[in-house]
Amino acid sequence: MTTTTSTYLQLTTRGRYRARPTGRTTGPPPAPAPAPRPRRRSTEKIGLGAGLLLSISSLTLLKLLARMPFFATLLCFMLVALAAIDAFAPRHAARCGRAAAADAPQASIWPQGEGGTLADLPLIKAAVIVPGFLTGKDEFLPLARSLTEMGIPSVVVPFPNWHWLLCLVGMRPMLERIDLAVRHLAAASGDLDDFERIGVDKLEKDLEDEMSELERRQDKPSDPQLQIPNFDYNAIDLYQDFRNNPGGVLKVGGSEVVEEYPLWVPRGSFPEAPEPQGKVALIGHSAGGWISRVYLSKRDYGGRSYGGIDLVHSLITLGSPHGNVPGHPAFKGVEWVNSEVLDDDKFKALAVAGTGYVGDSSGLLTQGSYSFCCPNGSDGSSCDGDGVTPDFSALAMQNYVTNADTMVLEDVGHFRWSEVFGGDIVAPELTKEHAEGRPWYGDEPVIEKWAGWL
Repeated sequence: MTTTTSTYLQLTTRGRYRARPTGRTTGPPPAPAPAPRPRRRSTEKIGLGAGLLLSISSLTLLKLLARMPFFATLLCFMLVALAAIDAFAPRHAARCGRAAAADAPQASIWPQGEGGTLADLPLIKAAVIVPGFLTGKDEFLPLARSLTEMGIPSVVVPFPNWHWLLCLVGMRPMLERIDLAVRHLAAASGDLDDFERIGVDKLEKDLEDEMSELERRQDKPSDPQLQIPNFDYNAIDLYQDFRNNPGGVLKVGGSEVVEEYPLWVPRGSFPEAPEPQGKVALIGHSAGGWISRVYLSKRDYGGRSYGGIDLVHSLITLGSPHGNVPGHPAFKGVEWVNSEVLDDDKFKALAVAGTGYVGDSSGLLTQGSYSFCCPNGSDGSSCDGDGVTPDFSALAMQNYVTNADTMVLEDVGHFRWSEVFGGDIVAPELTKEHAEGRPWYGDEPVIEKWAGWL
């Protein structure tokens, strides 16, 4: 990838983010970033309903929904009930920004003309993580923290797992959430002088010295997630989105074909981001990978062209199904994004596939998921992959992105099955192997392999 400017988003001793240019920058210096909002302590745990949903394979679930209308209706009722409970629970204020106005972060706007044009924005070594189907922010915060400690400040798109209900009727609401995180991280910037990145090595050294507890707390880098504001979304918004959202597997809007989706503006209150100061990376897990490609596209999707390519310099997908499966409604979105080749010499991508889980020896969930991804009607028994996505589908992005690399990780699984409720019921073989130490994409030794590509 060719560029004249390379900038890294770095953590300062004051808990702010600063961009250090390593080449010549263009445009006037950026305005000061708004002060980060106070850290909130989260005491949330994965509940019974959420844990059960997390443990069900995304591909297998979509297959069931397409064939079992009653099951789909029942699931929708369950998730609406979960959303209603979440809306009135005390923790909803902390997670979706329904706190008092005085405590809520206010969006600030960069003056016109500052921050440079989108074409010449510097590259920021920071990442937005897009969770996979039926997972949310909480499940991927450990991955974000690991990347931050490695020197890649990272955040997770801020939504709970039940928001994935909307994917049954189109991906537009999920794209709004991705756009929120990307724009706010791209805008995160402070002064360009007098800063020092504090990584994990320096923290460990400081702990060995005679440093007071107060000094340690002041010197510890702030959480990058604090740069991403929360948004308002409740059960009524969910109902309106589900009722009016275009198309999708259940054809709520009248069609499963993306080009025939009626126009619809998703519900929710999303704080406006300041002017972007640089381009960031996207990391998509499972379905979050191909949906990230939709976000990058400049074509119209259900009434809006997101054009995320203007704010994203790199994409990493982890076990994402990129291959077409003609005739299956669950893959209409994949077919839509695969109908164009992303050809941009300033953008690069990496498709990561795990192997070591053969279809006929890794349980019914694995074989069913592999079969679901096969375009030729295979039963999935002879396929290899990460236990959910077969390797050929995870690597297929190279056919649709010009500057795409591929990486195969041997003996790496799709998800941390043993850490969610119900994993031993839905995927007993995968849960047992994960509990016995087989890694997944988010374990630190594995992260080092694919994160180094950035």
